[in-house]
Amino acid sequence: MDFFESAYTGTPPWDIGRPQAEFVALEEGGEISGSVLDIGCGTGEHTLFLSSRGHEAWGIDAVPAAIEKAKEKAAERNVPARFMVFDALRLSALGRQFDTAIDSGFFHTLSDTDRPVFASELGKTLRPGGKYFMLCFSENEPPGYGPRRVTRQEIQDTFREGWVINSIKPAVFESRYRKEGPRAWLSSISKN
Repeated sequence: MDFFESAYTGTPPWDIGRPQAEFVALEEGGEISGSVLDIGCGTGEHTLFLSSRGHEAWGIDAVPAAIEKAKEKAAERNVPARFMVFDALRLSALGRQFDTAIDSGFFHTLSDTDRPVFASELGKTLRPGGKYFMLCFSENEPPGYGPRRVTRQEIQDTFREGWVINSIKPAVFESRYRKEGPRAWLSSISKN
């Protein structure tokens, strides 16, 4: 069983039972618009939140157990979010485009060779002018437990062609295990 599959046999540290505050603030500030694709949605808190705020929201994750939990939550809350088991390195196979894409902790799991594949697939999935909001661990988080740290330069290098980086801001990635949360980057990136 891989790490992510085993993590969802319980409650993983990133599953805080609500959306990350950074994404709530983006939605409340009008930054998230139209249809939304939540990449690596886990048990669906962001997708459910955005759907409840009137967005057509789809959540995808490669882990079937996470998607099952997300579907259960949607049914319990009577929220019309759509969830599916799907490979984020094949986004164009969804066969549609979105106005916004969000990513809470997916990008920092990608290898160096998967990053350009992901950026290309994301580019095919966002409408021109569409925005991608990404929350990932930053290199300012000390080494140790948790995912690979991502530098500002790595974000800039991945989204160099066909994208406009609107901002890369210091942020906090809320966690069930650390009150203050790990240090992160919150990026706003638009498709040309």
